[in-house]
Formats: sequence, C-alpha cells, structure tokens
Amino acid sequence: MTLCAVVFAVITWQVVANGPLRSLDERVELRIVGHGSRRLADLLADLGNMSVALPVLAAAIAYAVWRGRRRQALAVALAMACVPALVAPLKALVDRAGPLTDASGYYPSGHSATATVAYCGAAMLVSARLMPVAVLLTVATGIGLLLRGYHWPLDVLASWCLCAVPLLISSMDTRRSSSRTPPG
Repeated sequence: MTLCAVVFAVITWQVVANGPLRSLDERVELRIVGHGSRRLADLLADLGNMSVALPVLAAAIAYAVWRGRRRQALAVALAMACVPALVAPLKALVDRAGPLTDASGYYPSGHSATATVAYCGAAMLVSARLMPVAVLLTVATGIGLLLRGYHWPLDVLASWCLCAVPLLISSMDTRRSSSRTPPG
C-alpha cells in the first residue's frame, strides 16, 4: 500500500512539475495514439464507464450480501465511493490537458480508477480466482484510453496506484472479517 502511495506521489509531482517523466509520458502517448482498431479501443475504453463497471460491482456486492458477507460488501462499496472523492479534486488541482485537446482535467483518469475499483473489488467479493480477469479488464481499459488518445499513460498509471490504496484497505478489512466468520 505504501509503495502505491509513493509511486502515485512521484507521478503527481512529475506531472505537476513538468518533470522528465512527464516529457517521456507525452512522447510515448503521441507515438501510440491512433494505433490499432478504433472500434476495439473504444470498446476497451468503455470498460471504465460507470454505466459498464458499476453494474458488475453491484452484482458482486449483491452476491456478497446474499452470502452473508455484508461487511466485506460495505468495505468494497466504500472503496468505490472513494473514487470520485479522490479523483475529482485531483483533476481540478492538477488541471492537466488531454493528449488530443486543450481541455483540462485529465489527471488522474476517472475511467481507469472506476475500472480498477469496480473489477478488482468485484473479484475480491466473488472469488480471488477472478482477480486475473479483473486485472485484465483494468489493463484493457487503460490500453483503450491510451490508444484513443483520451489519457496520457501517467494519468492511467496514477489512477491504478491511487485506487490500489482504498482497495487494499478494503481487502484488509475483508480478510479480517472473514477470519472472524465461523465456517459453514
């Protein structure tokens, strides 16, 4: 958890200070934007839409509640509630322009943050065996965002690091409360 917070802090500092990582970030994005199938990139980017990711998480929360794991479901729901509470102020504060626009508010990526918490949180609630699928969906979202030019790579990476923190906190709570739950 500490590593995620440190990496997030370094990325944010580099973006705000116009450091060498930001320069590299912008060169990389401008080389990859527009490559591959536009239709596939749109589909992948859309995995981070709330209208796509939240129903997946809601189904997992309902499943966890049905299985009597209310505390775990609440912990993951709170992690999801942290997404806009963390991302929106940072977007306003950093005020970074997007790759293909002068409009600002692109750092960190809200779509990446939503995908991270929704898919990984759902896997935590349903089965740890689904975590590779959740990570794949999260990475696919980031790839789609980059190929379409919706975000810089550091926007996506920062969101993953930022959202790992509430997810790791909720997973600690999930493990702690499941160890107190009697078998059966």
